[in-house]
Amino acid sequence: MERTAETKKAILAVSFGSSHMDTLEKNIDKIEQQFAETFPDYRVYRAFTSQMILKKLKKTENLHFNTVKEAMEQMEAEGIENVIVQPTHIINGIENDRMMCDVMEYTDKFRKIRVGKPLLTSVDDYKKAIHAVMSEVDLEDGEVLVFMGHGTDHHANSAYPTLEYTFHSLGYSQVLVGTVEGFPDLKNVMTKLEISGAKKVMLMPFMLVAGDHAKNDMAGEEDSWKTELEEAGYEVKAVIKGLGEMRGIRNIYIEHIEAVM
Repeated sequence: MERTAETKKAILAVSFGSSHMDTLEKNIDKIEQQFAETFPDYRVYRAFTSQMILKKLKKTENLHFNTVKEAMEQMEAEGIENVIVQPTHIINGIENDRMMCDVMEYTDKFRKIRVGKPLLTSVDDYKKAIHAVMSEVDLEDGEVLVFMGHGTDHHANSAYPTLEYTFHSLGYSQVLVGTVEGFPDLKNVMTKLEISGAKKVMLMPFMLVAGDHAKNDMAGEEDSWKTELEEAGYEVKAVIKGLGEMRGIRNIYIEHIEAVM
């Protein structure tokens, strides 16, 4: 394949981002690597949507990553003509809306721009994501798995109760879903835990990266979900693992790229 043909097509992987380098490598890097391996005739570019994280990375690690607009400008400058934008977002929420607005400003700069869907979009996505996650989890008898999602005041927050409902409808009744910043919250989760009669809890983030929320809000040594559950008498183990570490989850993003190709 000629180099010119190869460089005119690109995939822009858009993530919220993370200032935790360990989880950035295990999750975001891994996803982008799989994009590059699966679609070798596309160049893979990166953009982060969180201004806070971009500033922090610049300050603490002296690393510069592009915003969506900067990435679009770089691709245009490097002669890219066909762009597939694939978010690694979990839901069609605020970050995804912002990304769409930024991408729309560049529609006249490229021959073709197509945008893939976030992780949880179709009913099928929910089912595939659930099977992908559960294939990597080993629950003991009587142990309940509690996921911590991010949550939002955007209407897309309905994805989280839908996720729990879908877990149950697929036979995983020992799974509960809560969020840090939306509904259901930890109180809702604890009410259901009490009803279940379970004494053991496994905590996991339902987030792309296991960064600040996972390490501090979920598993931290003070004011965390772990400490609150322990104070309520539960035996708790926390698993610090982002969704991006799971091949089955990465495959869903690959399918979303293929769907718009």
